[in-house]
Amino acid sequence: MRPARRIRLATLGLAAVLSAGQASGQEALQFPSPILTLDQEALYNGSLAAERISEEIERRGDELAAENREIEARLVAEELELTEKRPTMDPEAFGQLADAFDEKVQRLRAEQDAKTRELQRLRDRERQTFLRRISPILGEIVRERGAVVVLDRRSVFLSAESIDITQEAIDRINAAFEEDEALPGPDAPEPEPPAPVPTAPGDPGQPPSPADP
Repeated sequence: MRPARRIRLATLGLAAVLSAGQASGQEALQFPSPILTLDQEALYNGSLAAERISEEIERRGDELAAENREIEARLVAEELELTEKRPTMDPEAFGQLADAFDEKVQRLRAEQDAKTRELQRLRDRERQTFLRRISPILGEIVRERGAVVVLDRRSVFLSAESIDITQEAIDRINAAFEEDEALPGPDAPEPEPPAPVPTAPGDPGQPPSPADP
């Protein structure tokens, strides 16, 4: 056999193998996977309910920033007034006023820092509340897919796109909460825990709630 023909036959054989491999891969993706993946960050950012939470917390953050600027301007004015009084005051009396002013600055700073930390804790609590509220929706997807576990996609090195349920979950969550006025948000009452879903014989059980980010 001539070398050119041998190479041509080998190329055709390789093409046939690759074609068969692609067909087998497509067929394999049609079977249920026991493992699904979910990008929690994308899920949170793409959900209408979470967007309302973020907007409210951002509004509170803007209010706190404006309050901080107002306090700072007031303290600067008080410091300037105290400085202008210094040449005409008894040193001991001025020292007492200066100490009182320093204590006031430290107190206000501690109060504003506490408000900032509380706002961060509120953001974290609302995120967890959101994840608890949507867990039944994620559970439906898991059961429909015949899966037993959902992994955070960010911790998975490589996976097929077909097992990622992020967009499907976003669509279902948005549809479920679109007309719901009782969306999760700051100061909203803690929701009642969802009732357990009955499992059929042989069912692996309830899917785990998504792991904390």
